[in-house]
Amino acid sequence: MKAIWIGILSSLFFAVTFVLNRSMEISGGSWLWSASLRYFFMAPFLIAIVAYRKGLRDTGKAMTTKPLPFFGWSVVAFVLFYAPLTFSAAYSPGWLLAGTWQLTIVAGVLLAPLFVIVVKTDQGEKRIRQRIPLISLFITLIIFAGVVLIQIPNANSVDTRTLLLGILPVIVAAFAYPLGNRKMMDLLQGRLDTFQRVLAMTLMTIPVWIGFAVYAMFTVGPPSMNQVIQSLIVAVSSGVIATTLFFMATDLVQHDQGKLAAVEATQSTELIFAMIGEMIILHIALPGALSLIGIFVIIIGMGLHSYQTAVAKRKAPIT
Repeated sequence: MKAIWIGILSSLFFAVTFVLNRSMEISGGSWLWSASLRYFFMAPFLIAIVAYRKGLRDTGKAMTTKPLPFFGWSVVAFVLFYAPLTFSAAYSPGWLLAGTWQLTIVAGVLLAPLFVIVVKTDQGEKRIRQRIPLISLFITLIIFAGVVLIQIPNANSVDTRTLLLGILPVIVAAFAYPLGNRKMMDLLQGRLDTFQRVLAMTLMTIPVWIGFAVYAMFTVGPPSMNQVIQSLIVAVSSGVIATTLFFMATDLVQHDQGKLAAVEATQSTELIFAMIGEMIILHIALPGALSLIGIFVIIIGMGLHSYQTAVAKRKAPIT
């Protein structure tokens, strides 16, 4: 249950991304700057936190032990996650992005067969491929049904161009984020804490973000002060606080695919927070009855996930 509540709290801070990215696009800011500035601003905050905790040396050691896999999965988890989200903000409102992003709930469950756990037996160590937790998949689909209900009232306003440029990149991001996150946990095997892991992955992807910034400078010019300020807010809220909380939650349950799926499902509440944020900041209309029903279905699904996690914990053997 602790991991569930941490996941929900992280989704509140993640929702800032959808609202402010849309706000920056509306005001004429480039998605290239929105993406790169977030990670430029994240780095010094994370360095300060890890340095205070005396973890910089271990972080650097972990980064250099297997640099190519570390770089590759960091790019999957951060670049292939955030670049598509900022790109899509130019073509879709925040509510649509946040709704489509909920595919990451289903993606997190479907990715289970890509991972192998090592179990000690009398005959030695045995490698067992993870299975899709069917109960978690069923509950996850309930949550996704709620997301679909929220989107139905707005479906008529989505044209083909919005579908291709505003939705497909988010689908890529929805699969890349849990895949990169889980692969990094496999790679590190608990050698770094949450803050160290986020810092290491951020530093690994900085060269990519520098490339984004250089290209943006030559194509659209420097960012406006408004975009810089909003990117700083996104970096602290979503990049530092939300990412750290989410990784903290997944670290707590990383060896249980059902509980891991439950934590990843907490990100569905981003849609609720994003809709409220856009109503307050961007003055969108109050959601209709069908959308409110969808929100209620999401809450029910979250409750079922929490209940399943609690039951699994009670049934787990004491070691």
